[in-house]
Amino acid sequence: MRRIFADAESVLGSPVRNLISILAFVGVVVVVATLAYMAAGWSFSDASYMVLLTIYTVGYGEVRPIDTPYLHTVTMGTMVLGCTGMILLTSALVQFFTVLQLRQIFGANRMQSRIEKLSGHAIICGYGRIGLMLARDLAEAKMPLVVIERDAARLAEIEAAGHLCIAGDATEEETLIIAGISRARVLATVLPDDAANVFITLSARNLNQDLEIIARGEAATTERKLLRAGAHQVVMPTHIGAERIARMILFPASADLAADARLDQARRDLGELGLDLEMVTATEGAAMCGLTVGEAERQAAGAFFVVQINRAGSAIMRPARDERIAVGDEVLVLVRDSAAAARKLFNSRAEIRAGRNKF
Repeated sequence: MRRIFADAESVLGSPVRNLISILAFVGVVVVVATLAYMAAGWSFSDASYMVLLTIYTVGYGEVRPIDTPYLHTVTMGTMVLGCTGMILLTSALVQFFTVLQLRQIFGANRMQSRIEKLSGHAIICGYGRIGLMLARDLAEAKMPLVVIERDAARLAEIEAAGHLCIAGDATEEETLIIAGISRARVLATVLPDDAANVFITLSARNLNQDLEIIARGEAATTERKLLRAGAHQVVMPTHIGAERIARMILFPASADLAADARLDQARRDLGELGLDLEMVTATEGAAMCGLTVGEAERQAAGAFFVVQINRAGSAIMRPARDERIAVGDEVLVLVRDSAAAARKLFNSRAEIRAGRNKF
């Protein structure tokens, strides 16, 4: 179908380009004819009125007598060029709107045909800030996906990004059925409306009992409702953002880890297990300064484990348990509990307790 449109445009020209060219031609005719009448002593209102009567072939009669050879020539030229321009303009408008409708019809049919061939795909409800990033990441991972969105402007963005999409309301079961929910592997509802996310989760679970559902929640009380509605996992963007900011405050040196692709991927993999990699600088007076790796891990009571020590431009991989941590060392730790780890790492020695003993 795209080939047919391309061949038609090569013969007839682009509908938009044709429309603009003809509008420009009609505009030039109107301006030149108006100036020509004004050159004969007519006022602007009389001249423009006469030009419009002529090119639209209304025929109410001349506003002034056409009684000179000059006026005869101007009027005949306006008739020929103006009427021709209006005929061409009508044709261009018909071509423009016809092509738009055909593209919409065949484009929608082609989109639906591609969706019907999908199986084991992901359905994303909503294409806001989170939906956009989610669709981009899934597409980069070669995961087939369908986006449900009702905003026309966002639908254009989805198509421009190359994603399959459906124009509709995800809270309606018919829309979910069109998106192939019975064949989908996972559904992510990431709308900013908690009530809509709960309703979508209920509908999706009713339509596909084996579907994995990941839902977005804003209010803390919504998480329980989404889980009861059938969601496997609930993501709270506000809480995630707060946790991220807390980590930036507690472990400022960890920001450099994102620049290392290998470590960044390791952090992603560990995050699925509830763990994280953090880089901590051993400052003067920190609890871990002067301790061996084994002592630091023992006093942390499992809150973290030392993976690497960067010292004076060199890296000590998998440091021995008797390796001492010195002031200025950058210590890469595997963290299980960031709050507990922060207390163990940054509190002064006098504040570290192990059972009834204070160190």
